[in-house]
Amino acid sequence: MITTKQRAQLKALGSKLQPSFQVGKGGVNDAQIAQIDDFLRVHEIIKIKVLDNSLYTAREAAEEIASAINAEVVQVIGSKAVLYKPNPKESVIRLVK
Repeated sequence: MITTKQRAQLKALGSKLQPSFQVGKGGVNDAQIAQIDDFLRVHEIIKIKVLDNSLYTAREAAEEIASAINAEVVQVIGSKAVLYKPNPKESVIRLVK
């Protein structure tokens, strides 16, 4: 669980990112979840865009992905969501305490 200050720090980092993955009309599948998990293992933070033709809202897609890989939903704005999952071995992002 992340604190309010940590969430604010992650929001600031996430606002500068370009979306790395898209969720389209096919929805969220296992292969996509595995790719996002691998990406988060290296980068710890990711922005995902949910396309207009998707059956999911950005919140629904973010919650489903986050629960599948034990990540945190940092922020959902419009059609974009930011997820965070710390790497316990090699932390890339230093969060405030």
